[in-house]
Amino acid sequence: MPKTLFQNIIFTLMMAFLMVYGMICYNISLNIGGMSTAVFLMAFHEMVIMWPVAFLLEFFFVDKLAHFLAFRIVTPQDRPVFITLAISAMIICIMCPVMSFIATILFKNAGSEFVAVWLQTTVFNFPMAFFWQIFYCGPFIRLIFRTIFREKK
Repeated sequence: MPKTLFQNIIFTLMMAFLMVYGMICYNISLNIGGMSTAVFLMAFHEMVIMWPVAFLLEFFFVDKLAHFLAFRIVTPQDRPVFITLAISAMIICIMCPVMSFIATILFKNAGSEFVAVWLQTTVFNFPMAFFWQIFYCGPFIRLIFRTIFREKK
């Protein structure tokens, strides 16, 4: 995957964009009682805040911690798919509660019920974040990234 700082920045920007967009659409759908075409446009209002936050967290903190945690489960000698899945799972385990915390502060008006609302938001978001990342967003962004940054043979 990313081999240079520039590639890492591009990869993280793309991954953060699609993950955040999908999760915002999901949360808006939960809040309004279902999915509609308008959700796809409404999501962009929150994107201007949440995408940069997700990028900065991922780039400066979460990526290193996720790699550290993943390599407690897998080794560099394991098949690349298992390494990718372990790192992705660790990123989800860190980012989901953190981004849910930030979204609760910014968008939920939880007041004295903050902890309960944050925990509920995290529990609702985790399955979606997991399946969205592992089965759709992650593979799609890696495909785009490999297409843009083809290795010379």
